[in-house]
Amino acid sequence: MFSGASNLAEGVDKAFLFIFTIAAIFIIGITAFMIWTVIHFSRKKGKAPMQFTGNVIAEIIWTGVPLVIVMVMFYFGWHGFAPMRNVPADAMKITAIGRMWQWEFDYGNGMKSKDLVLPVNKAVRLDLKSEDVNHSLFIPAFRVKEDVIPGYSNYMWFIPTIVGDYEILCTEYCGLLHSSMLAKARIKEQADYDKWFADFKSEAVKPEPDGYLLIRNTGCIACHSIDGTKLVGPSFTGLYGSSRVVVKNGSEVTVIADENYIKNSILNPDLEIVTGFNKGLMKSYQEILKEADIKTIADYLKTLNEGK
Repeated sequence: MFSGASNLAEGVDKAFLFIFTIAAIFIIGITAFMIWTVIHFSRKKGKAPMQFTGNVIAEIIWTGVPLVIVMVMFYFGWHGFAPMRNVPADAMKITAIGRMWQWEFDYGNGMKSKDLVLPVNKAVRLDLKSEDVNHSLFIPAFRVKEDVIPGYSNYMWFIPTIVGDYEILCTEYCGLLHSSMLAKARIKEQADYDKWFADFKSEAVKPEPDGYLLIRNTGCIACHSIDGTKLVGPSFTGLYGSSRVVVKNGSEVTVIADENYIKNSILNPDLEIVTGFNKGLMKSYQEILKEADIKTIADYLKTLNEGK
């Protein structure tokens, strides 16, 4: 009857099914009663008007019955929710990191993956961390969803019960590419998971370049992509060394995107605006990035030049 892929799915589905059924009954019943009332009490010639007074029994019924229904809804809701906050002591721990606009899962010891890979029938706790804005991690097949808020400690846990690949979504609007913030929960048999983990662990962990970490941690990639996608601002891909037509002092001029151009764009973003984009959208990073940081960013942007 229930098609969820985790131990928590049945409780959520029961609550949803009960509330949906009650709502459907009331919608159909109230609509039918309204139609009957309009027809039955419609004004007709020669029919004497009727006077109605209060009815204590009816008032008790329409107060008592909804109260009982709401309390039963609360029971089903609490029965489904309470287990979500009781994490087993033996649950494996993974940190789920949300940032614009991707998920990352940290298994410890520098082991990070873009997808969440887990063994079937094993409890797992996800500690939730945001590096920028509000996010919300949602795995529909597992019926689990929790907010991922900067500076706020939160978690979720579950036991995946069916082998397969399942969608991971962000359900808190977090900017332009919110709908593209996707990942997979890949559930494997224990033997397959052990093999994946051993291979994953043996791979050399390549740290992210310092320049990338700088532009990520300061929010640059929220407006400037590193894959050529046009966002609020120009893409960083192919930027370094290219010719740019910019608007400066009301006139269009062509400049070369060298280190000096990059520095000016970071410290005085409205001085030279690339044609096709708007001014006033980027703040100055004068008080945030040091001279050495800007050079590190410029060196990283060189590696994104498509011509190399």
